[in-house]
Amino acid sequence: MLDRIREVWSRSRVVRRAETGAGGEQRSHNLFEAAAAYVSACADDDQDRIDEASGWVSPEALSFGVNELACRAVVALARERDQSPREVARLLLGLPAT
Repeated sequence: MLDRIREVWSRSRVVRRAETGAGGEQRSHNLFEAAAAYVSACADDDQDRIDEASGWVSPEALSFGVNELACRAVVALARERDQSPREVARLLLGLPAT
């Protein structure tokens, strides 16, 4: 039981972790900052940055942020290429066109 309490406390500390801003003030990362940092670190295959960004928000929030980033990226590419989001998503994943 005590181990479970320690685990929950440790997770909540990571979620509450704040970063020092330019003026020395404390500010927390939001889920979109975490998602952007996480995805860019994954693209660069930088495990240290992946681990850091993973600790900024809860796993659920990070998952939501990554999903939102993916949706926005597909929509932006679809508009840029004058294609449907479905076509762009399938192309990015290397799936055959339907």
